[in-house]
Amino acid sequence: MTETLTATVQAWRLFRATVSRTHRLSPSFVRITFAGEQLREFGDDRDDQRVKVILPAPDGSLEVGDADQLSWYQELMAREASHRNPVRTYTSRYVRADQGEVDIDFVLHGDEGPASRWAARAAVGDEIILCGPNLPHGGPYGGTGFKPAEGTDRFLLVADETAVPAALAILEGLPEHASGAALLEVPHADDALAVTAPAGVQVRWLAREGVATGSLLDPAVRALLDLWLGERSGEGEADVELPIDPDGFLWDVPEQAVRGEFYAWLAGEASVVTGLRRALVKEHGVDRRSVAFMGYWRAGKSES
Repeated sequence: MTETLTATVQAWRLFRATVSRTHRLSPSFVRITFAGEQLREFGDDRDDQRVKVILPAPDGSLEVGDADQLSWYQELMAREASHRNPVRTYTSRYVRADQGEVDIDFVLHGDEGPASRWAARAAVGDEIILCGPNLPHGGPYGGTGFKPAEGTDRFLLVADETAVPAALAILEGLPEHASGAALLEVPHADDALAVTAPAGVQVRWLAREGVATGSLLDPAVRALLDLWLGERSGEGEADVELPIDPDGFLWDVPEQAVRGEFYAWLAGEASVVTGLRRALVKEHGVDRRSVAFMGYWRAGKSES
């Protein structure tokens, strides 16, 4: 008997690309378009599709190993600091595989970290490597956190600037009949970006203008929950230990959401969204399986 062996097509792979365009969207956001022949095989599950951006190392090198099996990350982390490429997670804002292009929106926050520093100076021709969905795999690829139950038509999206690109991508994909609210906190009023969303979803931009992260988002979300669900009973599910991702951040995306009052997607600074998750689940009794929670960053933790 002849046995046919079919090679497994991996869901993710590495893609070499160069900067083809940059567009300053606002004081805090810049859109960088990457291009390259390899990107003609870049996949996309849409919504908050995460990808890895691999930047040049401090010594200028841009080489990673074992692209096929994706063990490059472990090898990279074992390198000396001068030869270790910074790796950061972003949302693939738009993917045009037929043109070999991918757009990623970067948040600019000075020279505090390598990604912001690189994005502020990015120029046409600069080279990077993306780790993302492999189109020949066919999908789903993984790497998304927006997973409402089928038939859900009311949504709550909560984000600070680090998660705004993901929130806007989610809004663009909601069905026309969807309702709910998106509360988006950004550094400045001029950071309010163009939004495509169903008419029934209210989008509110909260501009901090120098006050602390979350100081506007937290009370706005709590007030909305009181409006939607009534005064807090404090009789919801007990707090559970939240999983920690490999980068040390809290991350909980239930795979089987339940259909309830609404589906909530919370992303941003870890302590802020942790408190809001507690308000939903513990104080208002929302089923935790209908709350996706992502601590994109943590105040006081430097981006080395």
